[in-house]
Amino acid sequence: MTLHPQPLAPALAAAEAAGRTTVRLDLDGVGGKADLMRRCGDALRLPEWVGGNWDALADALRDLSWLPAAAAGRLVAVTGWRGYAGARPAEWETFVEVLEEAVDFWRGREPGLAVLLAEPEPEPEPEGGPEPESGRRSAAGAPPRTPRLKRRRG
Repeated sequence: MTLHPQPLAPALAAAEAAGRTTVRLDLDGVGGKADLMRRCGDALRLPEWVGGNWDALADALRDLSWLPAAAAGRLVAVTGWRGYAGARPAEWETFVEVLEEAVDFWRGREPGLAVLLAEPEPEPEPEGGPEPESGRRSAAGAPPRTPRLKRRRG
């Protein structure tokens, strides 16, 4: 499972039209792991037993009994993530690993879980056409992938 950045508005509209419960996890301004864990706790309404460590978050995302679920499943839309990903690439990689493992766990189970890394709405092209050479926007700020670890500590 790989998380690919997607525009937010169409994804939320499609998820809600399909009957999914949607949750927005805004990481704008998150400066470190403690901030990230607080944001996760608030957005996902995690139980108090979920401490500030990766393994507890991973366990909680395999439970989700406290998060309202529609028959079509749940969608967590992660917004404002690029700043955190760029500033704390090792923590970001671990967070993405936790999310991927949760999505993999819920695959084929009801009600299911999907995670979306939301991109800001596309900016209009500058006057004069597309960017030079390839015409594609770079994926700057997206940290490189590293091998997945089975268990995390801390």
